[in-house]
Amino acid sequence: MYERKTLPNLNCGLDLIGEVLYGKWKMRLLWFINEGHQRPSELQRKIPDASRRVLNIQLKELEEHELVSKIIYPVVPPKVEYSLTDFGKTLIPVISAIGNWGDANEERLRSLILKRLESYNQ
Repeated sequence: MYERKTLPNLNCGLDLIGEVLYGKWKMRLLWFINEGHQRPSELQRKIPDASRRVLNIQLKELEEHELVSKIIYPVVPPKVEYSLTDFGKTLIPVISAIGNWGDANEERLRSLILKRLESYNQ
């Protein structure tokens, strides 16, 4: 597993939130858990582009940051469910605001992203 070689810069709120939410799927995971998709298999279906391994790593990091809690039920096969902590629930309005901004600027952002990708492929 990846081990960090230098300590992160934690001097302001943006540094802190970046450290906690850094990861391609973390905001989506938080959003989908908030919507009630609690089982790893449900989350995998909601985010099919992510590998199971990456989702598990990012869920573990969210758990370490006390944004989600994990419950393991003592049944065979083991049943695992994730839920947002009270602390994690405080991020939902922030994620919603970011999503709304993306929706409001969808055409412009999509055009800019595709333009950038086209320049890489030339």
